Amino acid sequence: MSQEWLQSAIQHHQAGRLQEAEALYQQILAQEPNHADALHRLGLVLLQTGRRQEARALLGRAIQIDPSCAQYHCNLGFLLAESGEAEQAIDAFHRALQLRPDLAEACNNLGIVLLSVGRVDEAIAVLQRAVTLQPNYANAHHNLGAALYTKGDLDGSLSAFAKAAQLQPDSPDTLNELGRLLRSKGDLEGAAATFRRAIALAPDLARAHCNLGLLLLLKGEYREGWKEYEWWQRLQGGKLLTALAQLRGRMWDGSELRGRRILLMPMGWGLGDQIQLVRYVPLVQRRGGKIILQCDPPLRRLFQRLDGLHHLITSDQPAPEYDVHCPLIDLPRVFDTNVDTIPAAQQYLHADPSLIESWRNRLTDAGGRLKVGLAWAGRADYCEDRTRTIALTRFTPLLQVPDIWFCSLQKGKAAEQIQTLPADLRPLDWTADLNDLADTAALIHNLDLIIAVDTAVAHLAGALGKPVWMPIPFTPDWRWMLNREDTPWYPTMRLFRQRAMGDWETPIHQIEQSLRSRVRS
Repeated sequence: MSQEWLQSAIQHHQAGRLQEAEALYQQILAQEPNHADALHRLGLVLLQTGRRQEARALLGRAIQIDPSCAQYHCNLGFLLAESGEAEQAIDAFHRALQLRPDLAEACNNLGIVLLSVGRVDEAIAVLQRAVTLQPNYANAHHNLGAALYTKGDLDGSLSAFAKAAQLQPDSPDTLNELGRLLRSKGDLEGAAATFRRAIALAPDLARAHCNLGLLLLLKGEYREGWKEYEWWQRLQGGKLLTALAQLRGRMWDGSELRGRRILLMPMGWGLGDQIQLVRYVPLVQRRGGKIILQCDPPLRRLFQRLDGLHHLITSDQPAPEYDVHCPLIDLPRVFDTNVDTIPAAQQYLHADPSLIESWRNRLTDAGGRLKVGLAWAGRADYCEDRTRTIALTRFTPLLQVPDIWFCSLQKGKAAEQIQTLPADLRPLDWTADLNDLADTAALIHNLDLIIAVDTAVAHLAGALGKPVWMPIPFTPDWRWMLNREDTPWYPTMRLFRQRAMGDWETPIHQIEQSLRSRVRS
């Protein structure tokens, strides 16, 4: 009788009728408390209905009764991974593969967990094993693509995601990832079409809308781009959505403010983004608003010198009373910004005169040489950092140009790379005295030229109206657009582009030649 009940329970389970399945598994266990498969399958039902601890106990009992069943260990590993117990999950998957080396599901799930804990090479190896064992395993190809992307193998990642999309063409998540890879490789039309396919399958997939928006902005199609990128507000599971839900009042729609108080806030965007977007403060003020600007702490002293602020707070402080709010990132959309209407003042941020004078007194050793500031690395935890950061050793041709006084503007761990250079090529390093971006602004004010990758330093130099040269990736961030050496966002910025992915030799060589020409002139 229990076998008939088991078959019926499995049918209910596979059809998604979990209550019926659970009742039948319970009936089996009432008669046979040590029925390992019923324990195991009931555990899966409980896991699906969120009763994780009960599910774990049932899977553990099933394994005690029949420790030789690889599938039991595999599903326990899945539960442990879902519970955040990565090392225990890895042990469970390894046990499953010891029992059944051909269990592709265990390889796939093990690869996911290994990737989550940073063991990228191991993840790639086990995911490649999964797709070898089961070539039509779409999810394993998807996860292999993610692992190869993390490794920096974009060609391999693109191939894996393309295979996953071929096997499972109705997976919006796979199409979204494939679109990102196509964009990185420079196939913008293919990427746009792929994002649109993902959106057609899942109209509420915020990630695909945001990625399409960024792609359209990169192409200069601002109106549709801002509309699509507005979906950032609906990204599920992130702190942005939580923070938005906690705001008082309504989102500002650009209408006349007539003395109302408006909160402008960063919502987790980076320092460079905030520097770029505070250019909109005067436009908001012209709409009659009393502006409460929120910023990250390193920007507080710098932004104190902005005109038109009613109140300035940092992101770790509670906001005073306000009537409406608007994230800084939404201001270009609110003002219907296009390439021709970008607020592009030559200078809209200003360094503190007393700090400028303090730094001027320290730069006397530079003499009549060209004073150049360098920043070569972005924030390491930014998901696209490896495409913009350049090892300092690649700047050696620049550092060998005579009659230049180089000064480091690089903070963080990447600053340690200075010690890898020959002593006679090392830029002067006063960054220990740069406590925030107000100090950095004052130092930049005293320099002749800034050479920086796509970081807050480059934005700061541009906002201060200083000449800034920036090497950028083959497919850059949206704001640098395509096929141009200048940018409408910063009149004093010059862009040096890769000719192909990973090709830093071309922009570095161009910067070197431009430096030599600048010194001669």
